[in-house]
Amino acid sequence: MSDPYEFSTLRVAIDGGVARVTLDHPPINLFDIPLMTDLDRLGRALEADDAVRVVVFQSANPDFFIAHADVTLIQQLPTDDAGPKSELSFFHQMVERYRTMPKVTIGQIEGIARGGGSEFLLSLDMRFAAIGRAVLGQPEVALGIIPGGCGTQRLPRLMGRARALEVVLSCEDWDAELAERYGWVNRALPAEALPAFVERLARRIASFPATSIALAKQSVDAAEGTTREGLLFEDHAFRRSVATDAARERMARFLEQGGQTAEVERELATLFDALTGDG
Repeated sequence: MSDPYEFSTLRVAIDGGVARVTLDHPPINLFDIPLMTDLDRLGRALEADDAVRVVVFQSANPDFFIAHADVTLIQQLPTDDAGPKSELSFFHQMVERYRTMPKVTIGQIEGIARGGGSEFLLSLDMRFAAIGRAVLGQPEVALGIIPGGCGTQRLPRLMGRARALEVVLSCEDWDAELAERYGWVNRALPAEALPAFVERLARRIASFPATSIALAKQSVDAAEGTTREGLLFEDHAFRRSVATDAARERMARFLEQGGQTAEVERELATLFDALTGDG
């Protein structure tokens, strides 16, 4: 029987009810097909594993949690299929599984998480960020598209409409301390203290009864309005934005100028500044 926790882009260690998942997809943990496929399969395995009560995500790369979704994949999306859908997209189904599974999901952020990487974190139950190390951002509008992996739905619920619009429309990077002030992350912690804090919290939660953990999470979620309709709207708007000429041109230039390379991704704002004002 194959190991349900054997992946090409992830390493999984389970101990005491805590599954610690390490993202390990060099050079920048790009959210491409291999990583999406592995995270989708991992979510299904964790959802069905009664031995796991808490899941912690971290990165093997000190500079990148998840850089962002693979722009070359977005370029390949059809431009003649922008009508409304009645079913969630593959990506939305994947991240919603982590948000709704009867386990507690925690992001330990010690590097860059932009675009789809931020949206993956937004779908987790809690996020804790290392001061001086963590960087969050939603840069999609600078490419002529919109956040299409839950960002326009989760950010307003966390920080309110005005701040969510500031995040989405500024396309700027946000450090751990400002992200904490805005509600993007639960806490910003000194980098040296973050791992121990997350470990203690995860093990404390995992010591509680699985049923009470699951029911508490379901009850908190019941306080929100429906997410499904919002995600369907976001998917529709995202695919419409992908079909625009401006988006196609900007994504091509992004890749031509070094996007998705470790050197450029570390200072991505500089590249987006160069794209600004081009339509």
